[in-house]
Amino acid sequence: MANSSSISAFLLLAFADTRELQLLHFTLFLGIYLAALLGNGLILTAVACHHRLHTPMYFFLLNLALLDLGCISTTLPKAMANALWDTRAISYQGCAAQVFLFVFLMSAEYSLLTVMAYDRYVAICKPLHYGSLVGSRACAQMAAAAWGSGFLNAVLHTATTFSLPLCQGNAVDQFFCEIPQILKLSCSDAYLREVGALVFTLSLVFGCFIYIVLSYVQIFRAVLRMPSSQGQHKAFSTCLPHLAVVSLFVSTAMVAYLKPPSISSPSLDLVVAVLYSVLPPAVNPLIYSMRNLELKDALWKLMTRCVSEAVNFHSTSADD
Repeated sequence: MANSSSISAFLLLAFADTRELQLLHFTLFLGIYLAALLGNGLILTAVACHHRLHTPMYFFLLNLALLDLGCISTTLPKAMANALWDTRAISYQGCAAQVFLFVFLMSAEYSLLTVMAYDRYVAICKPLHYGSLVGSRACAQMAAAAWGSGFLNAVLHTATTFSLPLCQGNAVDQFFCEIPQILKLSCSDAYLREVGALVFTLSLVFGCFIYIVLSYVQIFRAVLRMPSSQGQHKAFSTCLPHLAVVSLFVSTAMVAYLKPPSISSPSLDLVVAVLYSVLPPAVNPLIYSMRNLELKDALWKLMTRCVSEAVNFHSTSADD
């Protein structure tokens, strides 16, 4: 029986038992990670460099890309390193840092998606008041509130979780340190403190979810009343990517945390965790760029400029 004061490291769940499969998983996740870095990095660069994209919607998209980069960088690099070096260990401090960053970034992202729903609601349902309700100062305040709420939520849950006495060993049944898996290692009734904090957070999550749903009910009613099909198409092109991102985020999280315990198993938990922690950050840039002509145009100009500069640099080097 282990005591939390004597635990210096945790053992994470391995992706595979054989060396060949471990290297295969490393290669697969390296490709996903690089794709996420490239996609979110391109969105960050495009929004920052193109003045046409200096609007509230793209300001929030820039924040979303930052959060996605942070979220996937919190979990995947350590899992890839463990697969590459054939180890399962993560230090106690590293586990606590991983829990803090993951809760911080996921909470901030959910808050930001709620703010983005408000932005789309005002843009479509109250367009005449958009400039006053969603000005630059209001945008900065709402983004700061999203990041700040994520930080406070992470402090609450990390402090509560790692203050619990751990009596069930140090083997975490997940490929990264996750609060539900840490709670399984705690002593009999000690985890009830963290359960109380989780109930409080879930009530806020449910409130945000209801707000997003009600916002989109109003948005769709307003869009369907538009007289021109062109106006409807433009409105849908700005709303559907956000709705798709929210649906992906909420559905994968619900499958992860609300699935019946009777169907739970380490392998299924591993697959579900990959779906909600790795898939959204990798897919979100693709979702936002598919139907958004402004963003696609900015990305195309950015890539064209990079290619031309690379060609010019190569030609200059060859002449020298």
